[in-house]
Amino acid sequence: MSYCVNPGCPHPQNPPDSIVQCQACGTRLLLRTRYQVIQPLGQGGFGATFLAKDISLPGQPSCVVKQLRPSSSSPRVLEMARELFKREAKTLGKLGDHPQIPRLLDYFETEQQFYLVQEYVKGSTLKQEVKQSGRLNESDVKNFLLEILPVVQYIHSQGVIHRDIKPANIIRRVQDNHLVLIDFGAVKDHVSQTILLDPADQSANTKFSVGTFSFAPPEQMAMRPIYASDIYALGMTCLYLLTGKSPKDLDFDGVTGEIVWQPHVQLSPNFARILDKMLKPMVCHRFQSAADVIKALKGEFEDADLLKGLATQFNASNRTVEEPTIFNDESSSWPSPRNKINSGAKQNLRGRSSFTQSGNTGMQPRVSRSLAESGRSFDTVASDRGSFTGSPLPKVPAKWDSNSVRSAYFKGQRDFADCELSGLQLPKAQLAGGNFYQARLVKANLQAADLSGANLGHARLIRANLRDANLTEAYCSTANFECADFRGADLTGAYLSKANLRGANLCGANLTNATVSEEQLATAKTNWLTTKPDGKRVFGF
Repeated sequence: MSYCVNPGCPHPQNPPDSIVQCQACGTRLLLRTRYQVIQPLGQGGFGATFLAKDISLPGQPSCVVKQLRPSSSSPRVLEMARELFKREAKTLGKLGDHPQIPRLLDYFETEQQFYLVQEYVKGSTLKQEVKQSGRLNESDVKNFLLEILPVVQYIHSQGVIHRDIKPANIIRRVQDNHLVLIDFGAVKDHVSQTILLDPADQSANTKFSVGTFSFAPPEQMAMRPIYASDIYALGMTCLYLLTGKSPKDLDFDGVTGEIVWQPHVQLSPNFARILDKMLKPMVCHRFQSAADVIKALKGEFEDADLLKGLATQFNASNRTVEEPTIFNDESSSWPSPRNKINSGAKQNLRGRSSFTQSGNTGMQPRVSRSLAESGRSFDTVASDRGSFTGSPLPKVPAKWDSNSVRSAYFKGQRDFADCELSGLQLPKAQLAGGNFYQARLVKANLQAADLSGANLGHARLIRANLRDANLTEAYCSTANFECADFRGADLTGAYLSKANLRGANLCGANLTNATVSEEQLATAKTNWLTTKPDGKRVFGF
């Protein structure tokens, strides 16, 4: 059978002997005069994949053809899709002939369509294996890690962050039973500092940062992926293999943000501590490299607390923190992130941090500093510092006020993560696309403010005034909106999963296509002017 790759074709299936032109729509079937598409394999946020054969080679070997096919036709989305598509081709070419990464065979554009051809890996994904054969035991998961970690270590050594490691992207190859890491469409080249936002849902990328929501760590959802982000995703993959449950189906600690997985599986104390360290929400508490995890599995990791079975914490002494180059769930009130970690997990940034860049060797830059005195979290320091390019540190006010926030945004700053902004008067403020991850905005006046596309994940907006505010496509996962005023606010397409809406006033708010549950809405105030996610009005209060 020949298959037509035209997205608008009414009958894409053609007889095997029809390889020139589609009988239904007239589209040319043979790509680049050599690739005959056989059948579709799947479709993600930006591309569709097909099984094909290369008729120009002896034996007509099978291959995978990936076609750029974004889910939206807007120019901005198309531009981002092309950038990610080109990045995937460049990365596959850069990674070369690693036996556990599909080889790039071809990359071309024809009739204004982009195509990528890569090696076909025959086998089942780990997601398919668990669904078919059930959960894995501890020994199997350890073997999984010992095989896949060197692959992750290799891509990191090439300056690449995968950003979408999950069971569906790891195939067990039939011919030799080895694991193969696939789907490099979401990769991040650590040299580039460009941030691309993805409007697609969780299929291949989240709405607000590249990666899969359930498997991505907080810093990646806050659009600051680093090498250790892949370690977290591997930890989440281990949880899936051990429990058969998606991470989104597991509970989490409302104070620490950690996934509560221990009741679902019985592990040896040592492996449980290793997995726990892989899954730390705070980057500074997590394994910093694949090599560190391998050492821990072999009992060679130099972390006295881990080896002794104690809780892993950072000492208040001068400890070197390995950081790669930087380029988004709770109910009622949370303690400030400054109080959620012990004083030994806090960081001090005196004047300017000294750091060195190790070129394109894949080695991570070192930043040495005391972790005892500063009240800011690891991620805030990283964002304040910007990329490791030797550029001067941005000037950050000791205390934000309404004027300094407006002025900073006007001058191009978009990162207000983990900032104390409670009580600020910001009516009609232009803050579209701002990053307010874990920021404190208690009782802040944001009436009629533009927060479209903003990242409010884990932010505290208790009793905040958001009347008539624009929150379209805002990321608000696990934000605390207790008793907040949303009257007349536009929440079209907002992501409110696990956000606390208890007592929030949603009278007259527009929640069309928003990600929010009926249980959440039941805790809020609504009226007949409230538009629900399905576009229908709420009747009654």
